Amino acid sequence: MTVADHHVVGEVGFAAWNSSDAFKGVELSADVLERTRNAYEIFAGETKGEVWIADLYGEVVGWSARDGAPNYISDVWVSPDHQGKGIGKALVLHSIDRIKAEGHATATIHTHARNVGAIRLYQRCGFTIVWRGTEYSKSMGMDLEKVHLEQSLT
Repeated sequence: MTVADHHVVGEVGFAAWNSSDAFKGVELSADVLERTRNAYEIFAGETKGEVWIADLYGEVVGWSARDGAPNYISDVWVSPDHQGKGIGKALVLHSIDRIKAEGHATATIHTHARNVGAIRLYQRCGFTIVWRGTEYSKSMGMDLEKVHLEQSLT
């Protein structure tokens, strides 16, 4: 990923987040939407972790990241126009391969508990839900119902 990709990574991430099942039918305030958009905008430039880009004919159509614990997939986002075409699965599987190659026994990923599409994708990639509860989202400034998923790599 180059510095030139940072802005589009933010755009793709926010568009994918905004189109997810997580907040369907929920009225989010303008300040929550702006904080969230800003978090995506600055992520690529500030992360200390790895970011992988899915590029289709020169267009960034998705990305995943490993930011935080070395076995944690922090982000998987695919442009709404390109969802359902295997891009998210390829990003998840690539992330798992990197984590496994480093010798980690498990891979973990978290998502909003109502993000049914993401949960289904992660389960198809071999993850199982190991925790369900409420966590505070620093970027959104509010508590969210979340699920943690895990996959054994041994």
